[in-house]
Amino acid sequence: MSGPYRYTEPPSPRSATGTAAAVWAQTATDFGIPHPSTLVVLASAPELLAPAWSLLRESLIAGSGSRTDRELVAAGTSLANRCPFCIDAHAVLLHANGDHALGEAVARAESPRDERAARLLEWGRATRVPGSPGLTPPPFARADLASHIGTALTFHFINRIVSALCTENLLPAGAQRLRAARSLAGRSVSRVVRAAHAPGTSLALLDSPGPGPAWAAGTSVGPAYDALRTAATTGAGLLDDADLGLVQETVAQWDGSHPAPAWPQLPDRAERPGARLALLAALAPYRITDEDVAAWRVPPFTDHCLVHLIAYGAFAAVDRIESALPVPEFLEAS
Repeated sequence: MSGPYRYTEPPSPRSATGTAAAVWAQTATDFGIPHPSTLVVLASAPELLAPAWSLLRESLIAGSGSRTDRELVAAGTSLANRCPFCIDAHAVLLHANGDHALGEAVARAESPRDERAARLLEWGRATRVPGSPGLTPPPFARADLASHIGTALTFHFINRIVSALCTENLLPAGAQRLRAARSLAGRSVSRVVRAAHAPGTSLALLDSPGPGPAWAAGTSVGPAYDALRTAATTGAGLLDDADLGLVQETVAQWDGSHPAPAWPQLPDRAERPGARLALLAALAPYRITDEDVAAWRVPPFTDHCLVHLIAYGAFAAVDRIESALPVPEFLEAS
């Protein structure tokens, strides 16, 4: 398939109505990119679109603290998850914010010379490991806890969606590999990236979310996280009880490592294709193959179903990471 998408053909944002159209209007004004492929790929399952955008907006874009700090956390998360598309995207966004040296360090997977920037990048990396000792003390103020955790969890979800369902090319013909192209792409969105964005605007797109977890209490990040958790976990209904149990048990025991090529817990493609896809989406989405998708995606399954199954697996990993966060230590941080 040509274009940025693998395995699905998302509906055109230009034909969107209702909530989806409102999402695209907000991405144009607040993200600087009217139809980012990281979100368009979810449009085949529109129930996921607004919650994913809301968590992205309320944490990375409108969160408290420095946009540079949040971009470094997101980049560290993307590096930990081996998501080239998102690594390049955050390099571009750092350029957009005027942080050219940091953008290039991220693009080359190097540690920044600035000690605090290096700590933020490493903190983002550490979030992949449930309960990692590298998470405490956090390299940011207590007041910025929700935006930084929310940013990391946003990209633990988005990295997996993108690795599973998009190609690696952020820009046409892989131009993001060139420094000049990264810098030029950054300049094209710099005005929006550097602007102030009021928190809470995206919450009107959500359907009665709860308040969210304790680390996000009293912020717009909490309801956005709650809405995405609700939407993503509905994909569990695509698995039978045995497959669902296998996925839940395997993810619950995951230590944050990347599975070895010989992965005993990974089910056989022919026998349990749904469990295989969900586990790959959770722990190694970059290893999903054409054969894996074809083995599961037989009638009555559609693009809508595939996106929901991948989202379920992706959020299973997010939930494992979130549930192991050292929240008491975070809440005591000054």
